[in-house]
Amino acid sequence: MAESHLTPEQEAEAQRIAALIGKRAQEEALQMARIMVSKPDAELLGATEFQIRERAHQLAAHAIETAVNERKKGGTKGRASPARTAGKRPGSTSTGPRPS
Repeated sequence: MAESHLTPEQEAEAQRIAALIGKRAQEEALQMARIMVSKPDAELLGATEFQIRERAHQLAAHAIETAVNERKKGGTKGRASPARTAGKRPGSTSTGPRPS
């Protein structure tokens, strides 16, 4: 994964959001551990695995929700970077006659 080069203000904001997400992540990690410890070895994969993955997805959704909510509060300062212009779509070409 490529490292982001953030301004000092962006890094401070990232640290603040990470602290908010981290609190929830710690709670989720404990719940996941409790689920796994409560299951015998033969039940760790399958339904339990999907239960743990669902919790991980919920944590990821919480991370995004936290970032969005913090931006709505005005936590991010400065201009948003402009979106890149879409490139030209390649034309469709025929490589041979169509089968009937």
